[in-house]
Amino acid sequence: MNSQETQGQQSIQVKDFSWQFWPLVPLYPYSRRQTIRTEVVKDTIWTFDQSQGILYVVVPIRMTVVKLEAGGLLIYAPVAPTPECIGLVNELVAQHGDVKYIILPTISGLEHKVFVGPFARRFPTAQVFVAPSQWSFPINLPLSWLGFPPNRTQVLPENSHNAPFANEFDYALLGPIELGPGRFAEVAFLHRRSRTLLVTDSVVSVPEAPPAIVQLEPYPLLFHARDSAFDVVEDNPANRRKGWQRICLFALYFRPSVLDIAKTVPSIRDALKAPDRSRKAYSAGFHSTGNQVGNSHLMRYERAIACSLPPFCKP
Repeated sequence: MNSQETQGQQSIQVKDFSWQFWPLVPLYPYSRRQTIRTEVVKDTIWTFDQSQGILYVVVPIRMTVVKLEAGGLLIYAPVAPTPECIGLVNELVAQHGDVKYIILPTISGLEHKVFVGPFARRFPTAQVFVAPSQWSFPINLPLSWLGFPPNRTQVLPENSHNAPFANEFDYALLGPIELGPGRFAEVAFLHRRSRTLLVTDSVVSVPEAPPAIVQLEPYPLLFHARDSAFDVVEDNPANRRKGWQRICLFALYFRPSVLDIAKTVPSIRDALKAPDRSRKAYSAGFHSTGNQVGNSHLMRYERAIACSLPPFCKP
């Protein structure tokens, strides 16, 4: 099995990427989500990457699958259970046993929570464990109303030694952090045998080049590589990297006070004159992040990311 798997893409059809519940949390790429599975610890741990974002500020979202010593699988932070994704999980099920545990490690992240119920229904014998003190915004609904199977969903025990997978994992609650309407917290898992730490939003890796999952559909990268609406950007590695670095700066260091907001009428006029007037071009608004981070993006990226300056907003 290759460490980076392409999953026979020549045989995959568009319907395999379908995510029918996207209107619940309408994030890009909406109803069409591709998945990349990567083996990170041989025969033990796999990551499943998808992409999502707002205004083409697209970043990876990750699920982790761990093989249990007694057989079976533990799922940490499910992603969209598309036919492609479930097919890739079932390939591991065929080799290593059923999905036994599904973990929701965050208490407030709808971008993670929305997938758990539909995912759990694809594996009807799996137990679902959630971080304590769950809440949802704008209405705090019971988990069963969000699609969680009520008869097999339970809160993670406060002491990790009381969990049914305690012989392989330790875990601890990180937080809570007050957000105003509610709290942010997540549960970090340690897989002792492989010495692998599983986290969700507490640690962010920002590579210099765009991740493979983001490059499957490069339009957002090229969109943000533009310096103005009039630019026609060639699809090449340099422009993909430029767009990715601008996305990272915008996502991690966004401050409204530094933005120079264009007037509505000139924005519409420029948009109508732009060479690309497709629906795709307009779906993210009239301006790319190039207008917000400027042409000195590379210097800012190197200073901000390479020097590990603290972000101004939570990733």
